[in-house]
Amino acid sequence: MLQIGVCDDDSRMASMYAQAAEESLRQCGAVGRVLSYTDSRNLLWDITEDGFFFDLLLLDIEMPGVTGMELAEKIRDVLPDIRIIFITSHMEYAIDAFELSIFRYVPKNQLEQRLPGALRDAVRLLELEDGRAYTIQTNSRLEKIPYKEIFFIERDGKNACFTTKAGTARVRKSLQQVWEELDAEEFIFIDRGCIVNLIHVMRMKDGMAVLKNGTALPVSRSHLQSVREQINRYWGKHV
Repeated sequence: MLQIGVCDDDSRMASMYAQAAEESLRQCGAVGRVLSYTDSRNLLWDITEDGFFFDLLLLDIEMPGVTGMELAEKIRDVLPDIRIIFITSHMEYAIDAFELSIFRYVPKNQLEQRLPGALRDAVRLLELEDGRAYTIQTNSRLEKIPYKEIFFIERDGKNACFTTKAGTARVRKSLQQVWEELDAEEFIFIDRGCIVNLIHVMRMKDGMAVLKNGTALPVSRSHLQSVREQINRYWGKHV
């Protein structure tokens, strides 16, 4: 799920940027969340102190307190791969924006013509670079797990435990919440306490879903027929 932040000290402009970002997500078929700020200091604090993660930021350059340019410089060490779109009414800032490796520069007098395209290009690039990934964020860490690396997810008390190519990872969420956030056809419930990634299912045998890595996961009787149908439907489309 893509995380997008917008910031402009003019609340009307911030709202407009947020709506444009949400529309771009819909047009690209991407899953994401948009957070809106009217104080750049709050955004800076959320990133540097509270560990908020963003894939993309839309920033007005001329803001009181911390300018968009200063904000971009301060967060680079924390979010080195972030994409930033600068919006301003002063063309001379474009040179500095270029030196900061900003993704795109959009003049305010051309917002309607250029902002939608800039947003769509950014979203498509992020989707292409990262593929789809699930973000686990806690007070102490941030981890993005590509969908293709997730084998299965099990309930572990109040946590959801991801088994991936790299090992295991836990998030304090219900399986239902995780499944809804994944929002992808390859993830299905095979039991009340287990979600499997169909990409890794090699066969069904004796009521077990056998994965390519050799793991055999039991499929509950109540889910068995539905699981078989979903596997056949998925394989029919993608194999």
